[in-house]
This record gives sequence, structure tokens and C-alpha cells, in this order.
Amino acid sequence: MIVITAPTGNIGRRLLSLLVEAAPACGEKLRVVVRDPARLPDAVRGRVEVVTGSHGDAATVERAFTGADAVFWLVPPDGSLTPDEAYSGFTHPAAQAFAAHGVSHVVGVSALGRDSPLADQAGLVTASLAMDDLIAGSGVAYRALANPSFFENLLEEADSIRSRGVFTDTVDPDRAAPLVAVADIAATAAGLLLDRTWTGVGSVPVLGPQDLSPNDLARIMTEELGHPVRYQRESLDELRSTMLGYGLNEAFVEGMVEMKRAKDLGLDSGVDRSPRTGTGFAQWCADTLKPAVLPEAVDAH
Repeated sequence: MIVITAPTGNIGRRLLSLLVEAAPACGEKLRVVVRDPARLPDAVRGRVEVVTGSHGDAATVERAFTGADAVFWLVPPDGSLTPDEAYSGFTHPAAQAFAAHGVSHVVGVSALGRDSPLADQAGLVTASLAMDDLIAGSGVAYRALANPSFFENLLEEADSIRSRGVFTDTVDPDRAAPLVAVADIAATAAGLLLDRTWTGVGSVPVLGPQDLSPNDLARIMTEELGHPVRYQRESLDELRSTMLGYGLNEAFVEGMVEMKRAKDLGLDSGVDRSPRTGTGFAQWCADTLKPAVLPEAVDAH
């Protein structure tokens, strides 16, 4: 039995689709933990067992992990909490339930940076790495998917890219860093969950095929979208003010600011990328960004 948390999110829904297709041939049963079962795709709803509730709730994970062999663990972002509450606090009931129910394998969504000298001052990344330690301490075999920033973050700026030809971030425009498509994270998770011959505790970096700077992204978007796109750097103070204006927890906002500062200082750098696999940014732009930014151009074809 494989349990999938956050099955309607960007990563979870892709993972669920992969597992639903592969599970029958592997003899695997699937169970999902979801707050609103109506959000599950019709195509999978009848092919999985559903536990309704939050996977941060002790009673919910008690039900969800009974009889489970493996768990896909993803903490949903919650800007109303402190970083420690949002990651380790949310995960604590599950870590206890892993041990109580004899769960053998867990695959979790985490972040790059554990081996960086910036790891203990990287805000949300530091909190994510502490969550990994909590899970590893439960006695399960654990693989943390160590991810950089997602291509999909750019979808939040689709309107700005469409109307102004501008996207923003806080990093140096020429700092090249790894990035990843969420589909590649889901594929990596599926492979680990279906073939549980691995043991112990470790991290699995999930990276796109090349490091890219914001200026590189702007150039590739310009080529793929067919109109000029440029990068506009904002300051950390501007980011802080914007997020506080949304009413987010002050400590969570500082965690985001610290993470962005650490990334600009090279938190994600120096990770071995061999072999060079995964979705390239140009392909992601053609398949995912262009339909979001220019749906009329896609419809015309």
C-alpha cells in the first residue's frame, strides 16, 4: 500500500496519475489523504482508497498509515505559521505514525542545500531540512527529494509576462542556478515508491538539465513566446513588504527572505548533475508556460 499526501497539488496530481497507471502491473494498492475528495480527478477517484482530512492531523494519519508500506510526504505551504510550525510541526504526527504503523519507506519533497555552508541560515530551506531529520529519526528508510526552485513558479507571473513582458525575483540577473519541472519531481518520486529496494536515509537531487540565470530565462522565454520578456530584480525589502501586505506570518516571511538571500549567495550551487536528464526550460515553456501566457496562440494551432 502506497499513501500519497497532497494528491491534488502540482506534484501530487502528477505523481498520482503515474502511480494509478503503474500500480496494477506492480500489484500495488493506492491510498490518498485529501481534504476535499471532490478535487480528485474523476479518472482516478474510483481507483484509489480515500482518507479525508489533513495529513497534519494525528487522527487522520493514524487512519491513513494503517497497513501502509510507503508514503509520499509533501507539506503544503502555510504562510500563517512560523517555518518550524509549517514544516516540523506539521510533520510531527506523521513521524510518530510512521513508527507506530510500521511504514517502511517514505519519499519526501524537500530542498537543495544540506551540504552548503548556508544551510543553517536559509529560512524555509533550513526548516525543510529539519523536517527531513525528523522523518529520518522515525526509523523509516527515507529519501528526501532535494529540489531547487520550480519552473512552475513562473506561472504565478503569467499575467505580468503577458501584459508587460516582465517577471521578477530577488536574485542577481546573471546568477546561474539549477531549476526543475514538477513533472520530473513526480517521476522521481514514482520510481522510488514503486521500487523500494533502497534502504537507509539519503537525499536525491532532482535537477533540470542545465543551470540558468534570470537573464537566461528571459532570453529563452522571449524565443519561445515570440515577444520580448525581461527580468526585473526586486529587493529583499520589497519582497518582505509585499508578503507582509498579504497578511502572512512575520516569521514565515522572514523565512522566505532568508531563503531568497541564501539562494542569491549560491545555496543551490555545486550539485553534481550526472547524467543530465529532465525537462529542459525551452520545452517547458512550449508545453506549459505558453498555453498559460498566450492561450489564444495555442488554440490557433
